[in-house]
Amino acid sequence: MPSALPDGEPVPSDGSLPAHALAGLGPRPFGFYLHVPYCASRCGYCDFNTYTATELRSSGAVASQETYADNVVAEIRLARKVLGSAELPVRTVFLGGGTPTLLPARDLVRMLAAIREEFGLAEDAEVTTEANPESVDPAYLAELREGGYNRISFGMQSARPHVLQLLDRHHTPGRPEACVAEARAAGFEHVNLDLIYGTPGESDDDWRASLDAAIGAGPDHVSAYSLIVEDGTRLAARVKRGELPMIDDDVHADRYLIAEEALADAGYSWYEVSNWATTPEGRCRHNELYWTGADWWGAGPGAHSHVGGVRWWNAKHPAAYAQALAEGRTPAQGRELLSAEDRRVERILLELRLAEGVPLDLLTGTGREAADRALADGLLAPGPYAAGRAALTLQGRLLADAVVRDLVD
Repeated sequence: MPSALPDGEPVPSDGSLPAHALAGLGPRPFGFYLHVPYCASRCGYCDFNTYTATELRSSGAVASQETYADNVVAEIRLARKVLGSAELPVRTVFLGGGTPTLLPARDLVRMLAAIREEFGLAEDAEVTTEANPESVDPAYLAELREGGYNRISFGMQSARPHVLQLLDRHHTPGRPEACVAEARAAGFEHVNLDLIYGTPGESDDDWRASLDAAIGAGPDHVSAYSLIVEDGTRLAARVKRGELPMIDDDVHADRYLIAEEALADAGYSWYEVSNWATTPEGRCRHNELYWTGADWWGAGPGAHSHVGGVRWWNAKHPAAYAQALAEGRTPAQGRELLSAEDRRVERILLELRLAEGVPLDLLTGTGREAADRALADGLLAPGPYAAGRAALTLQGRLLADAVVRDLVD
């Protein structure tokens, strides 16, 4: 089941923001996230806010996939009203899900066109959609590229059939690699492959084979995430019943080291703990916008937004989301106003995961003492530290969560 939304204060029915949140609009980077909550089937490990056709029918609510783009366009127009007349050329757009490419390509193009019409796109705007390998073909990709998309991210996860089967992934091995070639032929400038390591039953050799297949396909970006067993998922239930073993932290660490070695040897450089690119231009600028605390509007059920220290989130169910917009109300369900301390802590939590690290002057006295210990233990790099930044070493990346916890104390 999808995870729960946080608690928060009520949002005005028109979605209006406090004056202080709007004060710095323009100079700050601004992007759009569009959430498409539909999937052909639910993967056993997934707790994202997504719905299959069967789940929507069983809920008894009306949430048409055919009219979904209309709802998103309506929220984009609402965003323009809320944010006022400030010049806000959109630097990044990211369609995630779910499976955005379950919708017709014309719907994805129409949603992007609404952003262009209401806000304008920066000259070098990065426009990304996620895609499942089985949900696209050359004609679909060509239509997306012609409509303004220039980056695409395919969910590969693994090259091994038994790993894909356990993850409930339905594409055949080899299809993600073929998608990379098709995307290049359609003119996509940047292509990412997503991988998952640590699946029960996966061996080191399985993981190496997946990395080799991904690298051999020639994307300019690879994301590699450790499998997390989320409460409420089918995978968690199977682990709880003893049908599948939990993968321990040492195995995850070994798989990460295998990934770093393989990707570095192939010319990929890490720029965030779970992300590697062949060039600076190949980095996902939309994710960098999140990691550096910039502004973005998240449209769609359950989507989160952040503008000027105000964070809010939409109603989760597609039917509730659509009803709010049809009634002329914001679909936002709750929000929080971040204090200066909240934002300081979040900067440490997020920026420490980046290769550039985080400024040491963001740390309190206790945090600086923890940073000194991490430096002595080889978890922070000496060069950046001497220049006033805490940046993780390879060993530090393996223990990133623990290092962060110590630095924010």
